[in-house]
Amino acid sequence: MGLLILKKLLYSISILVGVVMGLFFLFKFMPDPAQLTMGQRSDAATIAQIRQTEHLDKPMWQQFAYYLNDLSPIAAYPLNDYNAREYRYRVLWANHNNSWGIVAKMPYLRRSFQSHRRVSEILTAAIPTTFVLAIAAILLAGVLGIGLGIIAALKQNTWLDWGLIAGSVVGISQPSYVTAVILATVLGYWLHDFTHLSPSGALLMLNDYGNTVVQWQNLILPALALGIRPVAIILQLCRSSMLDVLQQDYIRTARAKGLSEKIVLVKHALRNALIPVVTALSGWLAAVLTGAYFVEIIFDCKGLGFVTVNALNVLDFPVVMGSVLLTASIFIVINFCTDILYSIIDPRIRLYE
Repeated sequence: MGLLILKKLLYSISILVGVVMGLFFLFKFMPDPAQLTMGQRSDAATIAQIRQTEHLDKPMWQQFAYYLNDLSPIAAYPLNDYNAREYRYRVLWANHNNSWGIVAKMPYLRRSFQSHRRVSEILTAAIPTTFVLAIAAILLAGVLGIGLGIIAALKQNTWLDWGLIAGSVVGISQPSYVTAVILATVLGYWLHDFTHLSPSGALLMLNDYGNTVVQWQNLILPALALGIRPVAIILQLCRSSMLDVLQQDYIRTARAKGLSEKIVLVKHALRNALIPVVTALSGWLAAVLTGAYFVEIIFDCKGLGFVTVNALNVLDFPVVMGSVLLTASIFIVINFCTDILYSIIDPRIRLYE
C-alpha cells in the first residue's frame, strides 16, 4: 500500500509540474505584464523598474526558474527580497552573510495587476464560497443519484424506471449555466412570492457575532443548478452498475445461503457497484469547482469563478494563472485520493498497480 501511494504521489507531482510549465509559457504570449500593471500611468523608467523587480528582463528560462522558485514550498531566495514582500517564511539554511538562504514558505502567486494585492489573498477570500457551493452540489448528486439509481435498478422495466431514465436524459442534456438561468428566472423571479428564493446574493455572510454563516436561501438555487447534471449521470451510472452486479454469481450464492435481501443489496451488491460511482463523484467534484464559474456569475456569488472571470475581463493575468493553477491542483489531489480510495474499496486493484 505504501508503494502504491508513493507511485501515485510522484505521478501527481509530475502532472502538476507539467501544468505549471504549460501555464507559464502560455501566458508569456500575452501583453507585457509591466505595461498592464501600470496601465495609463506608465512611463519608460517605471516600466523598466517593474520589469527588473519581476525578473521580466531575464531570459525566458530564468523567468521560469524564478516562477518555479516562487511556487515551490522549499525555495532558494534572497532573504531581504522576502522581507520586502512582507512574506512569511522559515529559514532552513542561510549563507555566511544571510543574503541568501533556503526557506520554507507558502507558494507565492505574485500580485494582481489591478489591485496589487497578493493573488493568494484574493483567491483565499473567494475559495470558501465556491467550496460550499461545490460540496452542496456533490452531496445532492451523491444522495439523490445513488438513491434514485438503486430504485431504478430494483424497479427495472417499470414505469418508475422509465420515468427516472427519461428525467436523467433531460438533466444530462442541460448545461449548468442554462439550468441556472432557468432556475433563477422561474424560481427566483417569477415564483419568488412562493419560494422566497433570490436569483442573486452572497452565500457566506458575517453574523452579528462576527462569525461566517451560510445563507441557505441563497445556496439552494446555485446548488441545484450545479447538481442536476451530476445527479442525472450518477443515477444512470449507479443503475447500470447495480444491474451488472446483481447478475453476478456471488449475489446468487448469497441469496442461496438465505441472507436477507437487505444484506445482499447493502453488503454485497452496493459496495461493488459503488466503484464506478466513486470515480464519477470524484471527477464531478473537481468539475463542479470549475463549472461553478458561470453559475457564480449568474447568481452573483463572489466565489472563485466570479473572481477569475472578472480578472480575465481586465487582463489581470496573475489572478487568472493562480486560479487555473489552484483548480488544476484540486483536480490532481482529488484524483490521487480517488486512486487510493479504489484500493480500499476493492483490494484487488492493488494487484494491477
